[in-house]
Amino acid sequence: MNSRERVVANTVAQYLRTIINVCISLYSTRLVLDVLGQSDYGVYMLVGGVVSMVGFMTNALVVTTQRHLSFAHGHGRMNEVRTIFSNSLFIHFSIGIILLLILTLIHPFLFNYLHIDPARLDVTRNVYFITLLVLFFSLIASPYRGLFIARENIVYISIVDVADGVVKLLLVLLLLHIDADKLYVYSWMMASVAIFNFVALAVYSLYKYEESCLIPRRSDYDKSILRRLLNFALWTSYGTGCIMVRTQGIAVLLNRFLCTTIINTAYGIAMQMSGSVNFLAQSILNAMSPRVVKAESAGNRLHMLHLAALTSKYCFLLLSMVAIPLVFEMPQILSCWLGEGKVPEYAVMFCRAVLIAAVCDQLTSGLVLANQAIGRIRNYSLLVNTIKVSTLFFVWLCLYNGLPVVSTMVVYILIELVCAMVRMFYLRSTATLSLSVYSKEVFCHVIVPILVLILVGLLMVNYVNLSYRFLLTIFIAVLADILAILCFGMGQEERRMIGSYWDKMKKKAGWVR
Repeated sequence: MNSRERVVANTVAQYLRTIINVCISLYSTRLVLDVLGQSDYGVYMLVGGVVSMVGFMTNALVVTTQRHLSFAHGHGRMNEVRTIFSNSLFIHFSIGIILLLILTLIHPFLFNYLHIDPARLDVTRNVYFITLLVLFFSLIASPYRGLFIARENIVYISIVDVADGVVKLLLVLLLLHIDADKLYVYSWMMASVAIFNFVALAVYSLYKYEESCLIPRRSDYDKSILRRLLNFALWTSYGTGCIMVRTQGIAVLLNRFLCTTIINTAYGIAMQMSGSVNFLAQSILNAMSPRVVKAESAGNRLHMLHLAALTSKYCFLLLSMVAIPLVFEMPQILSCWLGEGKVPEYAVMFCRAVLIAAVCDQLTSGLVLANQAIGRIRNYSLLVNTIKVSTLFFVWLCLYNGLPVVSTMVVYILIELVCAMVRMFYLRSTATLSLSVYSKEVFCHVIVPILVLILVGLLMVNYVNLSYRFLLTIFIAVLADILAILCFGMGQEERRMIGSYWDKMKKKAGWVR
């Protein structure tokens, strides 16, 4: 399988994984909300989310491991690959232990700050410590996930992620028949899934790849590589940490000013929907990341920037294809998903806002990969992600002055759009990115498809009245958008590649000789 075919196969695998997991996740969330109730579900989202603010390091360390492994693979230095993986594993274990100690020590101060029903305080503490276990196993699974991405074996990761979703659904169905404190039991179920993921990734990587190991090898310990990994991970962690602090910080501010966990339920539902839809864009980022890094490793900067532009374009197109119809049909979708009369207040507004913000972010998402490939992380993180975390100040300002809750989401969207634009100017100064070329490759190709989606949404919402109209809206929007992408969203090179794949498929199917 050549590199282009591998990218397509990996993207398709991630895309199918996302569709399956989104469907499973949406159904599972409805079941969990019914079983736990709005208050307990809000508690789980609040307490689990506070811990996940530190879990941002998981994603940062996956990116760190994958980037350095891909760079070494690009040069064909297998000895360095083994050393990088072993040192990465050592870092993960060390950080996991340190975080467990810190989060255990600070939990009394944290619980004094949050508004939690005193009758549920003991259970909430137990949920907190169980979530720490989830955090630890997620951390030590990160280097294996990074290894699979660097090796461009996205198919196996997709299989594990689908299994993850299926197991979670089965456990939630089992929860319906358990006569115990359901919040406590549900927390243990999620911990068991985290352990399952770690075992599935670690065992197969040990079998498949020679550089993999379960315990860091002492002979591979290298101070220079360790410093390089820690420096990259530090600033990547700062970036992803800003995003997680912003996400959960808004939840804490909403809880603090409105004094109820019910609004955290609405916000948690929005975050889950945003995360599920974002996986569509992440599928391309995971598939393209090794290619972008290896192009930079080979010294081909122009090709690397071209790949980054293609990544931005298709992340935007794929995400908007799903997100825009959801924005228009959100009231009906939430009623169908959660049940009539069970949609928490503000849930529709929160869901619409985070989806619009996610679409804005994808306009330059490929430039994140370009910056990682170059390796200049510190200044980028300080600039772009500090702007993102500043959302908290403006949200606090809105709530403190008594402005309506919707104002917090307007701020959220505007700052996300500003950050997307700042990436372009930063890469122009550090990587000689041509703004005119990037605009031609990305912006000019997405205008017509996005207008088509908006037009379909407006027509369906205003002129069609059906019980399950959202299904028809999504179907028509996807078909219309695919046609718009084929006609206006693709360049000539991409159309030739699609035509080549179509000819190969016809030959394999025996349609032509």
